[in-house]
Amino acid sequence: MGMVGTVGLVLHPQRDSKKAIDTILRWAADKGATVLGLPEEVGRIDCSAVPVDAADLVERADLLVGLGGDGTMLRTMRLLAGRPTPILGVNLGKLGFLAEIDVDELAGTLSAIDRHEYTIEPRMAIRSVVAGVAVTAFNDIALVRIPGEGLAAVSVTPSGSPFVSLSADAVIVATSTGSTAYSFSAGGPIVSPRVEAILVVPAAAHSSFNRALVLPADEEVTLEVLPTSGRLAVEVDGRVVGHLCPGDTVTVTAWPGAAKVVRVGTTFYERARRKLRVDGSAEVG
Repeated sequence: MGMVGTVGLVLHPQRDSKKAIDTILRWAADKGATVLGLPEEVGRIDCSAVPVDAADLVERADLLVGLGGDGTMLRTMRLLAGRPTPILGVNLGKLGFLAEIDVDELAGTLSAIDRHEYTIEPRMAIRSVVAGVAVTAFNDIALVRIPGEGLAAVSVTPSGSPFVSLSADAVIVATSTGSTAYSFSAGGPIVSPRVEAILVVPAAAHSSFNRALVLPADEEVTLEVLPTSGRLAVEVDGRVVGHLCPGDTVTVTAWPGAAKVVRVGTTFYERARRKLRVDGSAEVG
């Protein structure tokens, strides 16, 4: 007996996902499976997916399929955070690190998953509380300067031990997943998602110390906005969720294995080479 009786959909807000949805609906009809989606998403497409709220989607789906790019996958992972339900990413645009397949591979991949012919790549999240609201990120939580309001001056205290004060355009706390996102653009290391670690990376540092700090998953890190800092925006996976002023603090902790991403053949290193266009060193001699 197959493992997929109910497929849940999470759609990109703008990209055309009809071809992918039609493929999933045909596959589900052949298997006698049910397809669910969020009302505001499947409602804008002429399809037979059953509209349900987010709680029902998460509770009932045997497999959640994110149709879009990495942003859609991050949202799908946040919806399912802490649950064992596998997530399949389908690329509808630029090649992303989290999307596993293109639309043309979708029917075959669903059948492979139904036959248990896949592996799971656990993804660590990080959590914090910003202005009294709990937040979860699979890429990063960043304290970012607001133009015209001064630099981000932030002290970094891992595991209760003060380490460094940074002055920068932003201070990024990233997961291994996020090591290829904002952290990478700021000069941070590329880290395999199999490594459960917290990265602290300054962007455009205006201080003598400009290196990334890599912490184990069992150590929390506290960031304090210093008196010399401007007001800062707090971005969670690229979304502004609040603001901090001098004297405010945020403490970030790891959530290992918070999401389960389906893999059916590609490796992290293959995806990283393609996405980052890693071609190696120039020949010498």
